[in-house]
Amino acid sequence: MGKITIYKDKLVYERREELTVIEPYGRNCLRCRSTRNGKILDEDWTLLPPADDAECVIEGDEKNATIRNGMVSAKIEAGQPWYGGIITYYRDGKQILHTKFEGEYTGRNVHVEGDNYQIKVIFDANEGEHFYGLGQEQENQFDRKGSTVNLLHYNTKSAVPVLYSSLGYGFFWNNPAPGRCETTNNHTMWVADSAYQADYLVYADETPAAVLRKYCDLTGYAPEFPSWAAGFWQSKLRYESQEDLLSVAREYKKRGVPIAAIVIDYFHWTEQGEWKFDPAYWPDPKAMCDELKEMGIEPVVSVWPTINPASENYFEMSEANMLVRTENGQYGTFDFYGQQTFIDPTNPKTGPFVWDIIKKSYYDYGIRNFWLDEAEPEVHPQQFWNLKFYAGNGAQSAMLYPYYYSKMFYDGLREAGEDEIILLTRAAYPGTQKFGSLVWNGDIMSTFEALEMSVKTGLSMAMSGIPWWNSDIGGFLCGDIESDYFKELVVRWAQFGLFSPVMRLHGSRLRTKGQVDRHPGVKERSGGDNEIWSFGEENYEILKNLVNLREKLKPYICRYMEITHKTGEPIMRPMFFDNYDDEVCYTLEDQYMFGEDILFAPITKQGATERKVYLPAGEWLDVNSKETFTGKQWLECSASIEQFIAFVRQGSDVVEVFL
Repeated sequence: MGKITIYKDKLVYERREELTVIEPYGRNCLRCRSTRNGKILDEDWTLLPPADDAECVIEGDEKNATIRNGMVSAKIEAGQPWYGGIITYYRDGKQILHTKFEGEYTGRNVHVEGDNYQIKVIFDANEGEHFYGLGQEQENQFDRKGSTVNLLHYNTKSAVPVLYSSLGYGFFWNNPAPGRCETTNNHTMWVADSAYQADYLVYADETPAAVLRKYCDLTGYAPEFPSWAAGFWQSKLRYESQEDLLSVAREYKKRGVPIAAIVIDYFHWTEQGEWKFDPAYWPDPKAMCDELKEMGIEPVVSVWPTINPASENYFEMSEANMLVRTENGQYGTFDFYGQQTFIDPTNPKTGPFVWDIIKKSYYDYGIRNFWLDEAEPEVHPQQFWNLKFYAGNGAQSAMLYPYYYSKMFYDGLREAGEDEIILLTRAAYPGTQKFGSLVWNGDIMSTFEALEMSVKTGLSMAMSGIPWWNSDIGGFLCGDIESDYFKELVVRWAQFGLFSPVMRLHGSRLRTKGQVDRHPGVKERSGGDNEIWSFGEENYEILKNLVNLREKLKPYICRYMEITHKTGEPIMRPMFFDNYDDEVCYTLEDQYMFGEDILFAPITKQGATERKVYLPAGEWLDVNSKETFTGKQWLECSASIEQFIAFVRQGSDVVEVFL
C-alpha cells in the first residue's frame, strides 16, 4: 500500500520500488518526480530555479494527503496493496489530472539498463479538453487532442514537451530523453524511453497569457528583439560567392526594396568543421560586410555543427572529447559529402573552442548573426542509444542538443559585448528561447499542404513558449519557379510571412533550363533563383508591396516583440489566447491574431480566393473593403491573389497602416 510522509514543503510517497515527491516550484506550480530507484535525482536539465513566492499548504495523513500552492493542488491517495499511489491535480478546486489505473501504477516502469527505465505517466482523459503545444510537427493539426506525438528531433520536427490545456493549466515534461506523448481520447500519457525518473510540472493561472508567463518563469524569456530583424530577410540555396551575394543586395537597393538581412548559406566554407570562408569564392569578407551594412543590410552566415577527419579542427576536438561519440566507436553519424560527426555543445569546453574560431572567421569581419543549421542534430540512423554526449548517453539526453547549440553562440556573442542576439535555429527545446533562438520548420516541401501545416506549426510553437518562429516563404524543397502553381504558392506564403514573427524568403528552387553555372568548381551548386523578381512581373509587384507593408509594420512588430521579452506573450497567437471566454476560438486552427489588433486568415488552398472567418468580440476593419464589422460572427471573405484577408481592431494605432 505504501506510506505518505508529510514535510513542511513537500509530500513524499514511498512503497516497494516506488518513490514519489511532490513539492512547490514557485507560485501556482507543483513539481512531481517519481522513480523506481532508491533516491530522487537532483537534475533540473533546462529548468530554471524557482521563484521564492510559493504559497504552500500541506495537510492529511499517511494514507491521504494534499499539497496546495496557490491555484494548483495535488492529492495523493496511498492506494491498495496491489497498486501504488493515485495522484489527482486540481485548478482552483476543479480536477484537471487524475492518475489512470491500468493494472498497476504507472510508476512501476520497465527496466532498460542500470538505473534507467522506460518511464510512463498516464492520466485519465477529460471530456471536451483541448491541448496545444508540443513543438512543431509536419501535420495538419493544431489541437493535439486525439493525437500521438513522438518526442524527438529531426529535420522539420522539434519536440518541445509542453502543453497548454483549455482547462487553464500547463504541463511541462522535464525529461530530455526521446519518448512520446499521447493526448488521445482514452488517456493522456507521457513516455520517456530511457530515464532515471519521471519529472514533470503542473502550473495554472487565470488566463492563457498568464499560464504561458509561468512557463517562461520556468524556462526563460526571449531576449530583446533586434529592430532590424522585423524587416524582410532574403535567402536562397545558395549564394555561391561574395560577388553573387552582393549583386543581389545591390539589385534590391537599386529597386528601392528594403531588405533587413541577406543569408550566406552552407558550403561557403573550406571543409565541414572549419567554420571559415573559402577564399576562392569569398576573398574579402570584411569589405563585403562593410558594403552590406552601408546599404542597411545585416549579413547572416550559416554554421553547421558537422565535422570530419579532413577538418583542421577534427583531431584536437576529438582528443578533447568535444565531439559526439558513439557507443560502438565509429565516428560517422551523418553521411553528407562523406561521413560526418557533430560537435558536442553539452561539453563546456566545446563552446569557447568553437566560438574562438567563429569570432576570428566571421565576427571580426562584422558578422553578428548566425544561422544554426542541423541543430537537431540530424543523425542517420536515429539510434539515440549509440550517441555519447558529455551530458550522457543519447537515450537519456538527446533532446538537449539544440539548447546547448544555441547557448554556445549566445554565450559567445554576449561575451563579445552583443546585447541584441538572434540565431536562426532548426530545432528547439524548452529554454532555447532565452538564447535568442529564431526557430524555423526545416526543409519542408513547396506545396499548399505544407503552407497549411506551417500556419498550425507556428501557433503550436507559440503555445510551446517559442515565440520567435518563421518558415521558408515558398517552402524549401522542389519549388518550380516557372510553374503557375509555385507562382501562386509563393504569394500566398509571402502573405503568411508578412504576419509571421520574421518574414524570410528561402528555398531550394528547381534549376531552370539554361541556368548557367557561374562557379563550376563549387562542391554544392546553387538552386534556382529566389529573389522577389524571380517569379514573374505580376508577382514581383505583389511581393514588393508586401515587403513595403512589412516595413510599415515594423513599429507594431517591435512593440509586440518587447511585450514578448517582458511577458512571454507571442506576437503570433491563437484566437483563444486573448479571447479565452469564447468557446468558438478554441476550435479555430487556420486563422490567428498577430498581436492584439490584427486578425489574419491565410488562404492555404490552391486556386482559392474565398474562406470563412470568425471575428471575436470588438469592432473590426476589413483591410480590403474598409468596412467595419462587429465581432462574435462568421463572415464569408474573399481575396484575389494580390489581396489577403485581414481585419484590424478599430481604434488601434495600426489601422492607419492599412488605410
